[in-house]
Amino acid sequence: MDRSKWFFHPILILVVSILALGTSLILYIYWYIEVSVGLKSVVRRFNLDAGQILTAQTWVVILVLTILVGLILLGLLTIFVYSQKMVQLYRLQHNFINNFTHELKTPTTSLRLYLETFQKHELGRADQLKYIEFMLSDVNRLSDNVTRILNLARIESKSFTRDFSWLDPLDLIHRFLDNNSHLFSKCDIQVGCPPEHKHYCHLNPSLFDILLMNVLTNAAKYNTFDRPKIHITLELRSNRLRILFRDNGIGFDRRERNKIFKKFYQVGRSEDMSAKGSGIGLFLAQSIAKIHKGRLKASSDGPGSGAVFTLTLPLHKGRSSAA
Repeated sequence: MDRSKWFFHPILILVVSILALGTSLILYIYWYIEVSVGLKSVVRRFNLDAGQILTAQTWVVILVLTILVGLILLGLLTIFVYSQKMVQLYRLQHNFINNFTHELKTPTTSLRLYLETFQKHELGRADQLKYIEFMLSDVNRLSDNVTRILNLARIESKSFTRDFSWLDPLDLIHRFLDNNSHLFSKCDIQVGCPPEHKHYCHLNPSLFDILLMNVLTNAAKYNTFDRPKIHITLELRSNRLRILFRDNGIGFDRRERNKIFKKFYQVGRSEDMSAKGSGIGLFLAQSIAKIHKGRLKASSDGPGSGAVFTLTLPLHKGRSSAA
């Protein structure tokens, strides 16, 4: 266990708080019974001013007790805050388990139904191809969910490959769309006019593909139109490159702007149960943006108004070429 985390372990804080409370009580009893009796006997023996001596001792006791009580309150407050976060995390994890179970159960149930249909009925070639297409869609859905979980584990354990190079994000976006055109065949994805020059960022291609996959999948999934629209544009801001992903999806309330990037958090659902996800896609995208020393932000004018996800990446100073 990391030592820095060990010092802030709630059990240790609780033990220290209890010891501080017990010590304060012992000191109180000791100083005000034993020491006070001793001081009074000294005062009587040497005819000293009792008011000055005992008053000074009283202030020392008050100061020490105040410090100890402060430590106790600080420890209890820390435990309270930690417990509240644990409760919130438990709720998020519980929602994640329920939703992820749904994400796994739905395609497996569908696959079983299709396979039983093949087993019990003689189907023509056209019907076979139709059912095979449905099954492939369910397999892709299962594969996407498993991939997200594996990517989450890799990123959180920092076991991802550190293969970073100076690359043009626009080239990676075009390559990604070409390689995954079958996944977004029902989407209208347009890439805006690029800047006049190529601009290079320090990127890990595999991680950048994961970021694009999660952002674009999120835009396509949370959309009520038959053909979701996603518009990708690039903007220059001094020494940074902004990549904007605009969609015509369900949008979100402004109060959820920062929450949607939290692990397991999910925006309120529409009635379509198939639109549910695992709640880790945008968390993965944000984590990857931070790995690239960038940031990912979201904005929306409200439910039903679509959303804009803005990825900001640092540029290589002085390195550009004509497009």
